[in-house]
Amino acid sequence: MIKRDFYLNRMIHNMWNSEVKVITGIRRCGKSVLLFDLFYEYLLSQGVQEDHIIKIELDQRRYYKFRNPITLCEYVETLVTEQKDEKFYLFIDEVQLTTRVIDKVNGGIEVSIYDMLNELKAYKNLDVYVTGSNSKGLSKDIATEFRGRATQIHVFPLSFKEFYSHVGGDERKALDTYMLYGGMPRLLALKDEKDKKDHLSSLYTELYIKDIVERNGIEREDILNDILDFLASQISSLTNPANIANALTSIKNEKVNSTLVSNYVQHIMDSFLVSMAKRYDVKGKTYFKYPNKYYYTDIGLRNARLNYRQYDPGHIMENLIYNELVHRGYSVDVGVVTDRTGGANVQKEIDFIVNDADKKIYIQSAFQMDTEKKESSELASLILTKDFFKKIIVRMDIPHNFYDDNGIFHCHLIDLLLGRVELF
Repeated sequence: MIKRDFYLNRMIHNMWNSEVKVITGIRRCGKSVLLFDLFYEYLLSQGVQEDHIIKIELDQRRYYKFRNPITLCEYVETLVTEQKDEKFYLFIDEVQLTTRVIDKVNGGIEVSIYDMLNELKAYKNLDVYVTGSNSKGLSKDIATEFRGRATQIHVFPLSFKEFYSHVGGDERKALDTYMLYGGMPRLLALKDEKDKKDHLSSLYTELYIKDIVERNGIEREDILNDILDFLASQISSLTNPANIANALTSIKNEKVNSTLVSNYVQHIMDSFLVSMAKRYDVKGKTYFKYPNKYYYTDIGLRNARLNYRQYDPGHIMENLIYNELVHRGYSVDVGVVTDRTGGANVQKEIDFIVNDADKKIYIQSAFQMDTEKKESSELASLILTKDFFKKIIVRMDIPHNFYDDNGIFHCHLIDLLLGRVELF
Protein backbone atom coordinates (compact mmCIF):
# COMPACT_ATOMS: atom_id res chain seq x y z
CA MET A 1 0.00 0.00 0.00
CA ILE A 2 1.36 3.42 -0.98
CA LYS A 3 1.50 5.73 2.03
CA ARG A 4 0.42 8.94 0.25
CA ASP A 5 2.11 11.00 2.94
CA PHE A 6 1.31 14.31 1.23
CA TYR A 7 -2.41 13.85 1.87
CA LEU A 8 -2.05 12.02 5.17
CA ASN A 9 0.04 14.85 6.59
CA ARG A 10 -2.59 17.37 5.52
CA MET A 11 -5.24 15.40 7.36
CA ILE A 12 -3.08 15.11 10.45
CA HIS A 13 -2.35 18.84 10.33
CA ASN A 14 -6.07 19.67 10.24
CA MET A 15 -7.23 17.35 13.03
CA TRP A 16 -9.55 18.99 15.55
CA ASN A 17 -9.60 22.33 13.73
CA SER A 18 -13.36 22.71 14.35
CA GLU A 19 -14.05 22.20 10.65
CA VAL A 20 -15.42 19.35 8.54
CA LYS A 21 -12.61 17.79 6.53
CA VAL A 22 -13.96 17.24 2.99
CA ILE A 23 -11.87 14.80 0.94
CA THR A 24 -12.71 15.12 -2.76
CA GLY A 25 -11.46 13.49 -5.94
CA ILE A 26 -12.38 11.27 -8.86
CA ARG A 27 -13.83 7.87 -7.93
CA ARG A 28 -11.27 5.10 -7.39
CA CYS A 29 -8.37 7.52 -6.93
CA GLY A 30 -7.74 6.40 -3.34
CA LYS A 31 -9.88 8.66 -1.14
CA SER A 32 -11.42 5.81 0.82
CA VAL A 33 -8.05 4.11 1.33
CA LEU A 34 -6.62 7.41 2.57
CA LEU A 35 -9.40 7.85 5.13
CA PHE A 36 -10.42 4.30 6.10
CA ASP A 37 -6.98 2.68 5.97
CA LEU A 38 -4.10 5.16 6.17
CA PHE A 39 -5.66 7.75 8.47
CA TYR A 40 -7.48 5.06 10.45
CA GLU A 41 -4.20 3.22 11.08
CA TYR A 42 -2.58 6.50 12.10
CA LEU A 43 -5.29 7.13 14.69
CA LEU A 44 -4.90 3.63 16.10
CA SER A 45 -1.14 4.16 16.32
CA GLN A 46 -1.86 7.25 18.41
CA GLY A 47 -3.88 5.24 20.90
CA VAL A 48 -7.39 5.99 19.62
CA GLN A 49 -9.81 3.15 20.40
CA GLU A 50 -11.45 1.41 17.44
CA ASP A 51 -14.96 1.98 18.79
CA HIS A 52 -14.29 5.72 18.93
CA ILE A 53 -13.91 5.85 15.15
CA ILE A 54 -17.39 5.88 13.61
CA LYS A 55 -17.23 4.58 10.03
CA ILE A 56 -20.16 4.97 7.61
CA GLU A 57 -19.67 3.82 4.00
CA LEU A 58 -22.70 5.04 2.08
CA ASP A 59 -21.99 2.92 -1.00
CA GLN A 60 -22.29 -0.25 1.10
CA ARG A 61 -25.77 -1.79 1.49
CA ARG A 62 -25.62 -2.07 5.27
CA TYR A 63 -25.23 1.71 5.48
CA TYR A 64 -27.96 2.67 2.98
CA LYS A 65 -30.27 3.85 5.77
CA PHE A 66 -27.75 6.58 6.61
CA ARG A 67 -28.26 8.16 3.21
CA ASN A 68 -31.06 9.89 5.10
CA PRO A 69 -29.09 12.70 6.77
CA ILE A 70 -31.44 12.92 9.76
CA THR A 71 -31.04 9.19 10.49
CA LEU A 72 -27.26 9.58 10.19
CA CYS A 73 -27.16 12.60 12.48
CA GLU A 74 -29.32 11.02 15.17
CA TYR A 75 -27.20 7.85 15.14
CA VAL A 76 -23.94 9.77 15.58
CA GLU A 77 -25.41 12.06 18.24
CA THR A 78 -26.44 9.04 20.30
CA LEU A 79 -22.85 7.79 20.33
CA VAL A 80 -21.06 11.05 21.11
CA THR A 81 -23.48 12.35 23.74
CA GLU A 82 -23.33 9.16 25.83
CA GLN A 83 -19.60 9.69 26.41
CA LYS A 84 -19.14 13.45 26.32
CA ASP A 85 -15.72 13.34 27.95
CA GLU A 86 -14.21 11.13 25.23
CA LYS A 87 -13.16 12.06 21.71
CA PHE A 88 -14.77 10.52 18.62
CA TYR A 89 -13.96 10.56 14.92
CA LEU A 90 -16.64 10.34 12.22
CA PHE A 91 -15.74 8.98 8.76
CA ILE A 92 -18.42 9.19 6.04
CA ASP A 93 -17.58 7.74 2.61
CA GLU A 94 -19.22 8.95 -0.64
CA VAL A 95 -21.28 11.66 1.07
CA GLN A 96 -22.78 12.71 -2.28
CA LEU A 97 -25.01 9.61 -2.07
CA THR A 98 -27.11 11.19 0.68
CA THR A 99 -30.56 12.57 -0.13
CA ARG A 100 -32.45 15.67 0.89
CA VAL A 101 -35.36 14.90 3.23
CA ILE A 102 -38.22 16.71 4.94
CA ASP A 103 -37.83 17.17 8.69
CA LYS A 104 -41.42 16.61 9.78
CA VAL A 105 -40.56 17.03 13.45
CA ASN A 106 -39.18 20.55 13.02
CA GLY A 107 -41.65 22.40 10.82
CA GLY A 108 -41.43 20.32 7.66
CA ILE A 109 -38.27 22.01 6.36
CA GLU A 110 -35.97 20.40 3.82
CA VAL A 111 -32.76 19.07 5.34
CA SER A 112 -29.50 18.19 3.57
CA ILE A 113 -26.33 16.45 4.67
CA TYR A 114 -24.74 19.90 5.00
CA ASP A 115 -27.28 20.89 7.64
CA MET A 116 -26.60 17.71 9.59
CA LEU A 117 -22.82 17.97 9.35
CA ASN A 118 -22.93 21.59 10.43
CA GLU A 119 -24.90 20.40 13.44
CA LEU A 120 -22.52 17.54 14.21
CA LYS A 121 -19.35 19.58 14.00
CA ALA A 122 -20.65 21.69 16.87
CA TYR A 123 -19.90 18.79 19.20
CA LYS A 124 -16.56 19.52 20.85
CA ASN A 125 -15.75 15.81 21.17
CA LEU A 126 -16.33 14.94 17.49
CA ASP A 127 -13.93 15.39 14.55
CA VAL A 128 -15.66 14.93 11.17
CA TYR A 129 -14.24 13.62 7.87
CA VAL A 130 -16.21 12.99 4.67
CA THR A 131 -15.28 11.88 1.15
CA GLY A 132 -17.04 12.72 -2.10
CA SER A 133 -16.53 12.05 -5.80
CA ASN A 134 -18.57 14.85 -7.30
CA SER A 135 -18.17 18.57 -6.78
CA LYS A 136 -21.86 19.11 -7.55
CA GLY A 137 -22.83 16.57 -4.92
CA LEU A 138 -20.64 18.36 -2.42
CA SER A 139 -21.46 21.79 -3.85
CA LYS A 140 -18.98 23.76 -5.91
CA ASP A 141 -18.73 26.18 -3.00
CA ILE A 142 -18.00 23.97 -0.03
CA ALA A 143 -17.19 26.97 2.14
CA THR A 144 -20.70 28.33 1.60
CA GLU A 145 -22.49 25.05 2.31
CA PHE A 146 -20.48 24.52 5.47
CA ARG A 147 -20.79 28.20 6.43
CA GLY A 148 -17.10 28.79 6.01
CA ARG A 149 -16.16 25.94 8.33
CA ALA A 150 -14.79 23.23 6.06
CA THR A 151 -11.30 22.16 5.02
CA GLN A 152 -11.08 20.67 1.53
CA ILE A 153 -8.40 18.09 0.73
CA HIS A 154 -8.49 17.18 -2.96
CA VAL A 155 -6.97 13.80 -3.81
CA PHE A 156 -5.57 12.97 -7.24
CA PRO A 157 -4.62 9.64 -8.81
CA LEU A 158 -1.07 8.58 -8.07
CA SER A 159 1.57 11.09 -9.09
CA PHE A 160 4.56 9.75 -10.98
CA LYS A 161 6.62 10.04 -7.79
CA GLU A 162 4.09 7.90 -5.90
CA PHE A 163 3.86 5.47 -8.81
CA TYR A 164 7.65 5.15 -9.08
CA SER A 165 8.02 4.63 -5.32
CA HIS A 166 6.10 1.39 -5.85
CA VAL A 167 7.41 0.11 -9.19
CA GLY A 168 11.07 1.25 -8.97
CA GLY A 169 13.56 0.22 -11.63
CA ASP A 170 14.56 2.21 -14.70
CA GLU A 171 13.07 5.69 -14.44
CA ARG A 172 12.45 6.18 -18.16
CA LYS A 173 10.78 2.79 -18.50
CA ALA A 174 8.57 3.59 -15.52
CA LEU A 175 7.67 6.96 -17.06
CA ASP A 176 6.76 5.33 -20.37
CA THR A 177 4.38 3.00 -18.51
CA TYR A 178 2.93 5.90 -16.53
CA MET A 179 2.41 7.98 -19.68
CA LEU A 180 0.42 5.11 -21.16
CA TYR A 181 -1.63 3.81 -18.21
CA GLY A 182 -1.60 6.70 -15.74
CA GLY A 183 -1.86 6.49 -11.97
CA MET A 184 -5.17 4.90 -10.96
CA PRO A 185 -4.10 2.93 -7.85
CA ARG A 186 -5.73 -0.39 -8.78
CA LEU A 187 -3.35 -0.72 -11.75
CA LEU A 188 -0.43 -1.45 -9.42
CA ALA A 189 -1.97 -4.83 -8.62
CA LEU A 190 -2.42 -5.72 -12.30
CA LYS A 191 0.49 -7.15 -14.27
CA ASP A 192 -1.19 -8.08 -17.57
CA GLU A 193 -1.53 -5.22 -20.05
CA LYS A 194 -4.98 -6.36 -21.14
CA ASP A 195 -6.14 -6.35 -17.52
CA LYS A 196 -4.91 -2.77 -17.15
CA LYS A 197 -6.74 -1.64 -20.27
CA ASP A 198 -9.90 -3.49 -19.25
CA HIS A 199 -9.80 -1.88 -15.80
CA LEU A 200 -9.52 1.65 -17.18
CA SER A 201 -12.29 1.01 -19.72
CA SER A 202 -14.57 -0.44 -17.05
CA LEU A 203 -14.09 2.65 -14.88
CA TYR A 204 -15.68 4.64 -17.69
CA THR A 205 -18.55 2.29 -18.46
CA GLU A 206 -19.37 1.13 -14.93
CA LEU A 207 -18.65 4.25 -12.91
CA TYR A 208 -17.94 7.62 -14.44
CA ILE A 209 -20.45 7.79 -17.28
CA LYS A 210 -23.21 6.20 -15.21
CA ASP A 211 -22.54 8.65 -12.38
CA ILE A 212 -22.69 11.67 -14.67
CA VAL A 213 -25.83 10.46 -16.46
CA GLU A 214 -27.74 9.54 -13.31
CA ARG A 215 -26.72 12.52 -11.18
CA ASN A 216 -27.43 15.12 -13.85
CA GLY A 217 -30.35 13.53 -15.68
CA ILE A 218 -28.40 13.39 -18.96
CA GLU A 219 -30.73 12.74 -21.91
CA ARG A 220 -28.15 12.61 -24.69
CA GLU A 221 -25.59 10.10 -23.47
CA ASP A 222 -24.27 9.84 -27.03
CA ILE A 223 -23.33 13.53 -27.00
CA LEU A 224 -21.74 13.15 -23.55
CA ASN A 225 -19.56 10.36 -24.92
CA ASP A 226 -18.68 12.41 -27.99
CA ILE A 227 -17.59 15.30 -25.76
CA LEU A 228 -15.41 12.98 -23.68
CA ASP A 229 -13.77 11.74 -26.89
CA PHE A 230 -13.27 15.28 -28.17
CA LEU A 231 -11.70 16.52 -24.93
CA ALA A 232 -9.44 13.46 -24.82
CA SER A 233 -8.23 14.12 -28.36
CA GLN A 234 -7.71 17.83 -27.69
CA ILE A 235 -5.73 17.84 -24.42
CA SER A 236 -3.38 20.83 -24.28
CA SER A 237 -5.21 22.48 -27.20
CA LEU A 238 -7.34 25.60 -26.97
CA THR A 239 -11.07 25.07 -27.40
CA ASN A 240 -14.48 26.16 -26.15
CA PRO A 241 -18.07 24.80 -26.10
CA ALA A 242 -18.91 26.50 -29.40
CA ASN A 243 -15.97 24.81 -31.14
CA ILE A 244 -16.93 21.47 -29.64
CA ALA A 245 -20.56 21.92 -30.71
CA ASN A 246 -19.49 22.76 -34.26
CA ALA A 247 -17.24 19.69 -34.43
CA LEU A 248 -20.01 17.43 -33.14
CA THR A 249 -22.52 18.98 -35.55
CA SER A 250 -20.24 18.00 -38.42
CA ILE A 251 -19.67 14.48 -37.08
CA LYS A 252 -23.27 13.70 -36.19
CA ASN A 253 -24.97 15.47 -39.12
CA GLU A 254 -27.33 17.19 -36.69
CA LYS A 255 -27.30 20.56 -34.99
CA VAL A 256 -25.65 20.29 -31.57
CA ASN A 257 -26.44 23.17 -29.25
CA SER A 258 -23.41 24.90 -27.69
CA THR A 259 -25.32 25.53 -24.43
CA LEU A 260 -25.98 21.81 -24.11
CA VAL A 261 -22.29 21.14 -24.73
CA SER A 262 -21.31 23.75 -22.13
CA ASN A 263 -23.57 22.09 -19.55
CA TYR A 264 -22.22 18.63 -20.31
CA VAL A 265 -18.61 19.86 -20.10
CA GLN A 266 -19.41 21.30 -16.66
CA HIS A 267 -20.89 17.98 -15.55
CA ILE A 268 -17.70 16.23 -16.70
CA MET A 269 -15.61 18.71 -14.71
CA ASP A 270 -17.87 18.28 -11.67
CA SER A 271 -17.08 14.57 -11.75
CA PHE A 272 -13.35 15.46 -11.61
CA LEU A 273 -12.62 13.61 -14.86
CA VAL A 274 -11.37 16.75 -16.56
CA SER A 275 -10.19 20.14 -15.35
CA MET A 276 -9.93 23.47 -17.13
CA ALA A 277 -7.05 25.94 -17.26
CA LYS A 278 -7.98 29.53 -18.02
CA ARG A 279 -5.93 31.82 -20.25
CA TYR A 280 -4.29 34.81 -18.58
CA ASP A 281 -2.92 37.93 -20.27
CA VAL A 282 0.53 38.39 -18.71
CA LYS A 283 0.77 42.10 -19.54
CA GLY A 284 -2.90 43.06 -19.31
CA LYS A 285 -3.32 41.05 -16.10
CA THR A 286 -6.79 39.87 -17.11
CA TYR A 287 -8.41 36.52 -17.89
CA PHE A 288 -9.88 35.61 -21.25
CA LYS A 289 -13.32 34.00 -21.18
CA TYR A 290 -12.61 31.69 -24.15
CA PRO A 291 -10.91 29.61 -25.41
CA ASN A 292 -9.39 27.57 -22.59
CA LYS A 293 -7.48 24.32 -22.21
CA TYR A 294 -8.79 21.08 -20.79
CA TYR A 295 -6.68 18.38 -19.15
CA TYR A 296 -7.59 14.86 -18.07
CA THR A 297 -7.17 14.20 -14.35
CA ASP A 298 -5.54 10.88 -15.22
CA ILE A 299 -3.67 10.37 -18.47
CA GLY A 300 -4.40 6.64 -18.48
CA LEU A 301 -8.13 7.36 -18.50
CA ARG A 302 -7.55 9.74 -21.39
CA ASN A 303 -5.65 7.13 -23.37
CA ALA A 304 -8.27 4.47 -22.61
CA ARG A 305 -10.98 6.85 -23.80
CA LEU A 306 -9.29 6.96 -27.21
CA ASN A 307 -8.58 3.21 -27.13
CA TYR A 308 -4.84 4.03 -27.17
CA ARG A 309 -5.05 5.21 -30.78
CA GLN A 310 -3.78 8.75 -30.23
CA TYR A 311 -0.52 8.47 -28.31
CA ASP A 312 1.04 11.92 -28.71
CA PRO A 313 3.86 12.23 -26.16
CA GLY A 314 4.16 16.02 -26.45
CA HIS A 315 0.54 16.62 -25.45
CA ILE A 316 0.61 13.84 -22.87
CA MET A 317 3.73 15.39 -21.33
CA GLU A 318 1.97 18.76 -21.04
CA ASN A 319 -1.01 17.09 -19.34
CA LEU A 320 1.34 15.36 -16.88
CA ILE A 321 3.05 18.63 -16.00
CA TYR A 322 -0.31 20.33 -15.42
CA ASN A 323 -1.45 17.48 -13.16
CA GLU A 324 1.82 17.57 -11.22
CA LEU A 325 1.51 21.31 -10.60
CA VAL A 326 -2.10 21.22 -9.38
CA HIS A 327 -1.31 18.09 -7.35
CA ARG A 328 1.26 20.17 -5.47
CA GLY A 329 -1.44 22.72 -4.69
CA TYR A 330 -0.40 25.49 -7.07
CA SER A 331 -2.76 27.75 -9.00
CA VAL A 332 -2.12 27.13 -12.71
CA ASP A 333 -3.15 29.24 -15.71
CA VAL A 334 -2.26 29.28 -19.40
CA GLY A 335 -0.26 32.39 -20.21
CA VAL A 336 -0.70 34.74 -23.15
CA VAL A 337 1.86 37.39 -24.12
CA THR A 338 1.62 39.66 -27.15
CA ASP A 339 4.49 40.06 -29.62
CA ARG A 340 4.31 43.58 -31.10
CA THR A 341 7.50 43.28 -33.14
CA GLY A 342 7.24 45.10 -36.45
CA GLY A 343 3.87 46.61 -35.57
CA ALA A 344 2.11 43.23 -35.48
CA ASN A 345 0.10 41.99 -32.53
CA VAL A 346 0.75 38.26 -32.37
CA GLN A 347 -0.36 36.33 -29.30
CA LYS A 348 2.14 33.78 -28.06
CA GLU A 349 1.45 31.16 -25.47
CA ILE A 350 3.20 30.23 -22.25
CA ASP A 351 2.05 26.77 -21.31
CA PHE A 352 1.73 27.47 -17.60
CA ILE A 353 1.79 30.41 -15.24
CA VAL A 354 2.25 28.86 -11.82
CA ASN A 355 1.28 30.81 -8.72
CA ASP A 356 2.06 30.02 -5.11
CA ALA A 357 0.62 32.83 -2.99
CA ASP A 358 2.61 35.93 -4.03
CA LYS A 359 5.24 33.95 -5.97
CA LYS A 360 5.07 33.18 -9.68
CA ILE A 361 6.98 31.18 -12.28
CA TYR A 362 6.55 30.43 -15.98
CA ILE A 363 6.79 26.89 -17.35
CA GLN A 364 7.02 25.79 -20.97
CA SER A 365 6.56 22.14 -21.96
CA ALA A 366 8.77 21.00 -24.85
CA PHE A 367 9.04 17.29 -25.55
CA GLN A 368 12.13 17.98 -27.62
CA MET A 369 13.87 21.03 -29.07
CA ASP A 370 15.84 19.44 -31.88
CA THR A 371 15.85 22.33 -34.37
CA GLU A 372 16.69 26.03 -34.15
CA LYS A 373 13.16 26.88 -35.23
CA LYS A 374 11.65 24.77 -32.47
CA GLU A 375 14.03 26.23 -29.89
CA SER A 376 13.28 29.79 -30.98
CA SER A 377 9.54 29.14 -30.85
CA GLU A 378 9.64 27.69 -27.32
CA LEU A 379 11.89 30.45 -25.95
CA ALA A 380 10.15 33.40 -27.58
CA SER A 381 7.08 33.64 -25.35
CA LEU A 382 9.18 33.38 -22.18
CA ILE A 383 11.56 36.11 -23.32
CA LEU A 384 8.63 38.37 -24.29
CA THR A 385 7.46 38.58 -20.67
CA LYS A 386 10.44 40.86 -20.00
CA ASP A 387 10.18 40.34 -16.28
CA PHE A 388 12.33 38.66 -13.65
CA PHE A 389 10.13 35.75 -12.61
CA LYS A 390 11.73 32.34 -12.88
CA LYS A 391 11.32 30.67 -16.28
CA ILE A 392 11.54 26.93 -16.87
CA ILE A 393 11.44 24.74 -19.96
CA VAL A 394 10.64 21.10 -19.21
CA ARG A 395 12.13 18.72 -21.80
CA MET A 396 12.70 15.06 -22.53
CA ASP A 397 15.77 15.40 -24.77
CA ILE A 398 18.50 16.63 -22.42
CA PRO A 399 21.02 14.54 -20.42
CA HIS A 400 21.20 17.05 -17.54
CA ASN A 401 19.59 20.26 -16.34
CA PHE A 402 21.10 23.67 -17.14
CA TYR A 403 20.54 27.43 -17.40
CA ASP A 404 20.86 28.99 -20.86
CA ASP A 405 22.20 32.45 -21.78
CA ASN A 406 18.74 33.98 -21.25
CA GLY A 407 18.62 32.76 -17.66
CA ILE A 408 15.97 30.17 -18.55
CA PHE A 409 16.24 26.88 -16.68
CA HIS A 410 16.02 23.71 -18.80
CA CYS A 411 15.06 20.63 -16.80
CA HIS A 412 14.21 17.03 -17.58
CA LEU A 413 10.61 15.92 -17.10
CA ILE A 414 11.63 13.04 -14.83
CA ASP A 415 13.52 15.39 -12.51
CA LEU A 416 10.45 17.62 -12.26
CA LEU A 417 8.05 14.75 -11.60
CA LEU A 418 10.29 13.09 -9.02
CA GLY A 419 10.69 16.36 -7.12
CA ARG A 420 14.38 16.80 -7.81
CA VAL A 421 13.85 20.36 -9.07
CA GLU A 422 12.95 23.27 -6.81
CA LEU A 423 10.32 25.35 -8.55
CA PHE A 424 10.23 28.27 -6.13
